[in-house]
Amino acid sequence: MADTYSGEVYCVKCKAKREVTDAAVQENANGRRMAKGTCPECGTTVTRILGKNQ
Repeated sequence: MADTYSGEVYCVKCKAKREVTDAAVQENANGRRMAKGTCPECGTTVTRILGKNQ
């Protein structure tokens, strides 16, 4: 399992997809994997639910 995630995430504050390069992969309370990082434009915390193979 990767410790970081690089790819597109949706920023709710900017209302646009942004490229994130240093998002940390974590596991939430339900056992799902998610990438959690910051938006490069506004600095808001952004998350993306990951699939089993990502």
